[in-house]
This record gives sequence, structure tokens and C-alpha cells, in this order.
Amino acid sequence: MLAKLLKAYLPPYRWLLAGVLALQLFGAIASLVLPTLNARIIDDGVARGDTGFIMSTGGIMLLVSLASIIASVASTYLAAKSSMGFGHDVRGAFYKAVGSFSDREFNSFGAPTLITRNTNDVLQIQALVMLTSSMLVSAPLMCIGGIIMALRENLQMSWLLTISVPLLGITVSVVVAKLIPHFRTMQTRIDNINRSLREQLTGMRVIRAFVREPDETIRFDKANKELTDTSLLIGRYQAVLLPTVMLIANLSSVAVLWFGAHLVDTGDMQIGQISAFLAYVMQILMSVVMATMLAVVIPRAAVCADRITEVLDTEPTVPAPAQPLRPTSPYGVVEFGGAGFTYPGAETPVLSNVSMRCMPGTVTAIVGSTGSGKSTLVSLIPRLFDVTAGAV
Repeated sequence: MLAKLLKAYLPPYRWLLAGVLALQLFGAIASLVLPTLNARIIDDGVARGDTGFIMSTGGIMLLVSLASIIASVASTYLAAKSSMGFGHDVRGAFYKAVGSFSDREFNSFGAPTLITRNTNDVLQIQALVMLTSSMLVSAPLMCIGGIIMALRENLQMSWLLTISVPLLGITVSVVVAKLIPHFRTMQTRIDNINRSLREQLTGMRVIRAFVREPDETIRFDKANKELTDTSLLIGRYQAVLLPTVMLIANLSSVAVLWFGAHLVDTGDMQIGQISAFLAYVMQILMSVVMATMLAVVIPRAAVCADRITEVLDTEPTVPAPAQPLRPTSPYGVVEFGGAGFTYPGAETPVLSNVSMRCMPGTVTAIVGSTGSGKSTLVSLIPRLFDVTAGAV
């Protein structure tokens, strides 16, 4: 469903996204070049005391860094613009779909979940679009390019990469697998919070009249505690992730410096190469961290996309006429001819064989006991429901 939603609403922003990808490509290449230039300054400039080489290469590094910063700022701006536009379009389509619902579809979802889906759920997918467009090129390019550049510097320490990168990937995969089922639960419990609060606001007078404030407070506290517990559980998993990533990154740095020092001592590696190799290892691990951020956002966004698509794909049971007729007069006659209505799943009809005519300029009173079908009868006039027998 997530892919379906992105495919439907991202095409208008394809040129903005193409610009983001191009700028990300340039920024990633610039980031990969800098450690090699720094290694050359150390090995060919500092070691030989060549001030001119240090100044010229340092100037190139400065220009590359400035260009990388400009590309990063521009790509972030374009990514934000495309993600905000995507969110705007999805919210508009959602609002239009809900506006076409009859009472049957509206009641099957409920106002609280519709509000949550058009606000919080859309925001989660919007955040995914922002992160994905910002990292789609840079993360894999920095990972693959970093591995290639690190191997160019020294092939003997490649075994460090074969340990640290898979270890980090396995850690991320385990945590994300634990998170996925809790995200759907979290969205449902946000719905429960909205439902409880909305019912308290709309039924405030009735609650006060029957002195039900303590019961409603207990009901809200229960929904609030359930959401808090789920959020804390998700937070605990996410709290484990970043320290673990940093631990693996720091251990990798120590290993590079330790084994690199032995290679320098034997003359198999230069100091500048250690610096470059360490920088590339950090870039590789940081690209995995960037992928981690996406891996954390994608499961929740996928759940939200399912909930949004469920609403967008719902066909109203009372469809609008293909060619509606414009009334010739502001006055009309409302006539029921043997009208009947049965709610879905009900065994007996709430209305049966209702026949009457309401003439212009007259007042018609519909009187009956509670549950006799007065509201249902009135709802048939604007076609909030369609009759199951007879005609209006």
C-alpha cells in the first residue's frame, strides 16, 4: 500500500526529486574525495615539509567542502518542498474521499480515526518521503564508494569491514523486526485517545448532567496509559539502537588505529592512509546509520499508508449521480413512497412502508419515542442513507 500511495501522488514532484538525487550524488562524491585529499596532505605535504602542496591541496579541499555544503542545503530544500507537496495532495484527496461518504461509511470508520489518519498518518509518510529523498542516493553511494576507497588505501585491513558492517546490519534488522508490530498498535491507540477526547467534548452537557466526569476521566486515563506504554516500549527499542551503533563505530575506530599502527611500524602503510581509511570506515558506518533511520521510519509509514489507502479505496454506498439535475425552483416537495430502511446486520427494519408528502411552505412534525427511527427518516432525505425499500 505504501508503494501504491507513493506511485499515485509523487509523480507531480518528479523533477524536484530528480534535482534532489543529482545534488545528493554530487555531495556524496565530494564527501568521498575529501579523505583522500587529506591523506595526500599528510603523506606528501606534511611529511616532506612542502608548504605549497599543503596550501594548494587545502584550497581544493575547502572548495570541495563549500560545494558539498551548498549541494546539501539545496537538496534538503527541494526534498522538503516535494514532501510537503506530497502531504498536501494526500490530505486533499483524503478530505475529498471522506466528503463523499454516506453515514454508513462514516460510522464504519468513526470521526476519531479519520482525523488521525488525515493528520498524524499523513505526517508519518511525509517524513518518510523527506528522509528517503534525502538519503536515497547518498547512503548507498557512501557505503559502496567508501568500501571501494577504503580498499584502495589498504587491502590488508579489509577484514575489519567484513566484521563491522554485517554486525551493524544484523543489529539494525533485529531491532526493526521488533518495532514493526508495535507501530500498528500505536496508531490504533492514538485513535482511542482521539475518540475518548472527542466524545467528552461533544457530550459534555450529558456527562455533567449525569455526573459521569469520574468515569470519563478513568476512561481517558486508561487510553492514555495504553498509548504511553506502547510509546515507551518503542522508545526503549530505539534507545538501544543508537548506543549500539556508536559502540560498533568506536570499536571499529580503535581497531583501525591499532592494526594500522602495526602496519605503519612495518612500513606497509602510511599515516595519511590510516587517516583516510578511518574516515572511510566512519562514512560506511554512518551510511548504515542513515539506512537505520529509514528502517525505523518505513514500518510505521507502511502501517499509516495501509490506513490511509483503506479510506481512499472505500466506495461510498450512496454514489453521487453522474449527471445531477439543477433544481428549477428553490421550493420542492419531499415525498416518501413505501420507504423502508434496514441497517446493515440488523434483523428487522427500523423503518417500514413509510408514505407521506411534505409540501412547500408547510411544517411537518415527526413524532415518536426514542429509537423509533426519527433521525433515520430525516437522514434519508439528503441521502445520507439510501432506502432499502420503496423510494424517496
